[in-house]
Amino acid sequence: MILGFSIALIVFSLLLMLLVLMHKGKGGGLSDMFGGGMQSSVGGSSVAERNLDRITVVLGLCWFACIVVLGLLMKLKN
Repeated sequence: MILGFSIALIVFSLLLMLLVLMHKGKGGGLSDMFGGGMQSSVGGSSVAERNLDRITVVLGLCWFACIVVLGLLMKLKN
C-alpha cells in the first residue's frame, strides 16, 4: 500500500511540475509553445488557460492528499 502511494506521489509530482511550467508567466511560458499564448480579445484568460488552472489545482490537491495518506500510513506502520 505504501509502495502504491509512493509511486502515485512521484507521478503526481512530475505531472505537477509539467503543468506549472506550462502556465503563462510575466514573459510567457511553455504554454506559448503549445498555443496557450493566443488569447481572445474579449479580455481575461483563455479557455485553455482556465482549464490548465483547474487541472493544476486538482492535481495539487491529489498530490497533497497523497502526502497526507503516506504520512498516516508511515505513522501507523511504526
